[in-house]
Amino acid sequence: MNESAVKETERKGRPGGADGSMPQIQWDDSQMSSSYANVVNANSSREEVTLFFGTNRTWNAAELDKVVVSLSNRIVLNPHAAKRLLTLLAAVIAEYERRFGAININPRQEHLPES
Repeated sequence: MNESAVKETERKGRPGGADGSMPQIQWDDSQMSSSYANVVNANSSREEVTLFFGTNRTWNAAELDKVVVSLSNRIVLNPHAAKRLLTLLAAVIAEYERRFGAININPRQEHLPES
């Protein structure tokens, strides 16, 4: 395994070692791939939460009666992992907005001047 591809971080949570110390987590990104998505959707069942990622390449959606999104990835999580993801994303977005300002996700007001 490529040592430069392995990143270590301390796990924050319950003590894992016999001596009460925190275990180390190795993040092995040697086989990781990256994808871009500007569209996400989700659904769930009792046993899993499914996230769908894709790309909307429409230049002017106002002129179209249908927008086609090319789905590229599906991630299936158990509900516990999905809730941890929710907590993590909430913290990341809060930090982003603290540094760069609020993110407006209402497309109808995106280009309107602030009053």
